[in-house]
Amino acid sequence: MRAIDLFAGAGGFSTGATMAGVNVVWAANHWPAAVQVHANNHPNTQHVCQDLQQADWTQVPAHDLLMASPACQGHSRARGKERAHHDAQRATAWAVVSAAECHRPEAVLVENVPEYARWVLFPAWCAAMNALGYALSPMILDAADHGVAQHRRRLFVVGTRSKHPVQLDLPRRPHIGSAQIIDFDMGRWSAINKPGRSQSTLARITEGRKAHGDRFLTAYYGNETGGRSLSRPVGTITTRDRWAVIDGDRMRMLSVDECRKAMGFPSTYQLPTRAKDAVHMLGNAVVPVVACDVINALRAAA
Repeated sequence: MRAIDLFAGAGGFSTGATMAGVNVVWAANHWPAAVQVHANNHPNTQHVCQDLQQADWTQVPAHDLLMASPACQGHSRARGKERAHHDAQRATAWAVVSAAECHRPEAVLVENVPEYARWVLFPAWCAAMNALGYALSPMILDAADHGVAQHRRRLFVVGTRSKHPVQLDLPRRPHIGSAQIIDFDMGRWSAINKPGRSQSTLARITEGRKAHGDRFLTAYYGNETGGRSLSRPVGTITTRDRWAVIDGDRMRMLSVDECRKAMGFPSTYQLPTRAKDAVHMLGNAVVPVVACDVINALRAAA
């Protein structure tokens, strides 16, 4: 099976496809740094750096599977109120339709945040894919159910050139606690009670200690107001540092290596040397093992 990867980012979809034995022949993204990371890890794939809404799809190699992760920022609740550029970000989803229209691969696999299905134009997007002959099967999957140490709920839309939507038989693996990805002997620690520490952070830590003792995780922002047990998967890895490790009277943010493990990328997977860029790419990525499981189930159902 040959595949292409639209909005490839750090390469989670491509890595998962490779794990499933798929040959990823072409990948594209608009961010040069992300294209370089993808190329470093997938050197046999043809790479293009461009705005995919302007792509010439006739120049893309033939393929059996189209994978795509259009911009999620216009849909995600994490972005807060509507912003003027959100319409342009949401419009990236139409590149999937254009690519599918040109090549008509046997299957299309799209990943996004669950809110993507509440986009006002989602019914129109589905109708366009239906008009091209694709039966769509949307499903919300949690990465923790696939054996990675992270709760990450994402919408996967599986499109097949079939009369009826495909029904996938997906594995459900035991949850892995965040303790398995955290190295307490590594990282840049600082005192919890250092001058300038915000009162909201201190309040979260106080609540976390009551529930979990001396070692736990706490969120720097978001809806979690207390702590999270290390026996549970970490919450969603986002595009900026979110999760702090608490160990007695010291704390630090999750390291890039720990975020990579929480996303299920191989330990050898090359990321940018600048931590901010690495976390940003990981926070936007598809969890490889989830992609692998979906592709394997899709092939089994064919």
